[in-house]
Amino acid sequence: MPAHASFAGKPQRRDRLIRESVHDPYKVRVKLTEPGSWRHCQAVWRRGRWQWGGAPAGANKTPCATCPRSRDRVPADLLLRTGDFFKAHRAEILNFAQDHGEQQRREHPLKRLTGIAERPDGVEIAFTDTHRPRGVGETIESAFNGTLEIRYTDESNLVRVPWSR
Repeated sequence: MPAHASFAGKPQRRDRLIRESVHDPYKVRVKLTEPGSWRHCQAVWRRGRWQWGGAPAGANKTPCATCPRSRDRVPADLLLRTGDFFKAHRAEILNFAQDHGEQQRREHPLKRLTGIAERPDGVEIAFTDTHRPRGVGETIESAFNGTLEIRYTDESNLVRVPWSR
């Protein structure tokens, strides 16, 4: 039968191997069973999402994706701050970023700020979620003006968000 022919009036399937464009070794690739709890962060997998709260008795030991990423110091994204304005308002901007990160962590257990590192050209803020640096960057840009640039990489689940003023 030719490759373009159909069987019983149905078009022939053209299945192909789909390769993931973003390789994230920390992504959970199995369906999690409920209820689940992770002993390191005390997050609970319930009703199809991670939440904070007490784990019910007999909960499955279910690893979250954030704890291994934090332990291995492999952030999903980085937020860079540079420039003279940043140096003059450093404490205020870092408090702003930490408050925003804490607010997100309270609402979403997998969205955490994992660390702040000094660099010669500013400060690097690491998060576990690819949306946090963008959100924090846009909020800081709105509050303090300046220039925000968002760079996604094709190779990995990483976004770099440099801001300066």
